[in-house]
Amino acid sequence: MTSIDTIVRIAAKGDGVTADGRYAALAAPGDLLLADGTVQRGPHHADPACRHFPKCGGCQLQHLDEAALADFVAARVIGGATGQGLDAPAVAAPHVSPPYTRRRAVLHAAAMGKRVVIGFREQGSHRIVDMRECHVLVPELFALVDPLRRLLEGWGGRKLAVDAELTLLDQGVSVSLTGLAAEGLTKTEALLDFARDHALARLMLDGGYGPETVWEPEPATITLGTSAVAFPAGAFLQATLDGEAALVAAARAWLAGAVTVADLFAGLGTFAFALAGATNADKPKVLAVEAARDAHLACQSAARSQGRPVHALHRDLFRNPLRTEELDRFDAVLLDPPRAGAREQIEQIAASRVPRVVYVSCNPASWARDAATLIAGGYTLAELRPVGQFRWSTHVELASLFTKG
Repeated sequence: MTSIDTIVRIAAKGDGVTADGRYAALAAPGDLLLADGTVQRGPHHADPACRHFPKCGGCQLQHLDEAALADFVAARVIGGATGQGLDAPAVAAPHVSPPYTRRRAVLHAAAMGKRVVIGFREQGSHRIVDMRECHVLVPELFALVDPLRRLLEGWGGRKLAVDAELTLLDQGVSVSLTGLAAEGLTKTEALLDFARDHALARLMLDGGYGPETVWEPEPATITLGTSAVAFPAGAFLQATLDGEAALVAAARAWLAGAVTVADLFAGLGTFAFALAGATNADKPKVLAVEAARDAHLACQSAARSQGRPVHALHRDLFRNPLRTEELDRFDAVLLDPPRAGAREQIEQIAASRVPRVVYVSCNPASWARDAATLIAGGYTLAELRPVGQFRWSTHVELASLFTKG
């Protein structure tokens, strides 16, 4: 082993790696790893933006400069492909969301004596980092951290443990507090005052029996494409509007000219409404298939009330995937499944005659497994676009295009 090695890449969990396989925490490409394990900074080593780094588990890569961060996002996607023996095509330049753009987050709060700490958990620990600044959250979310801390400090109880889900919607911030119950008039009034004073879009409590709305001055919605869609409790939303726009742009470009599109694992209709309302002259008909009932109903209601060419179908694609004979009716298929991928549905797509498939994924490993199935079925991987919505995180996403015929 040489006395000095150069860090050549960042591993999947964020450690720097040398050419001969030595690992070093908080190292950037170009850093030098000395014989005693210490790291000498190189040209891509950046000063962390936040005082809480690296203790806070919200970020793992604040020590990378912009070039190294973008390279990491691209390498994670390319690594997923090559790990399955796939020939990656020309990969588009990675898109990394800028600071202060994350519009949804779950923060943890707990009583520490008379104090309440609130924030993300420490790396690899249940301990909570008491958030005093954050460079990833949109300002509207971070502005609620101190008020939430004060609200919970006045709640009482040494065993207080609350999860706060914050989501920026059209009307403002939706706050869902899990592990908190309002017992008595005083606490109910405190919650209503909190919601009113901070102009919340919605406030929900979940004391163990599911979320219950205690404040919602007007129906809470999220705009997808140009359609305002009701936002059910716990519904999925892309982490940043910026990242959503990058994924949607890829889908629109790849599916231009398609008359009929099946949007599988459609959720609220992020892609369905963007595709169906792309331009006044080009509005393909979209079948939006989703298993979660609340999301399906929200998508269906928005499409009907706003006259969009989106037909919502309630169907569990894991247990009952669209069959080849159903898929063959469409010009294109788009799917954005959960992290585990879509093995059952992919097998049906692979056997179909659909000429274009757009696969959006938040897990390069499960995507690569499914991609191998598509290629074995006669598809060609035409393009990859890496997307880093969770800035300074090891979590990456991608959009991909497969063609057949």
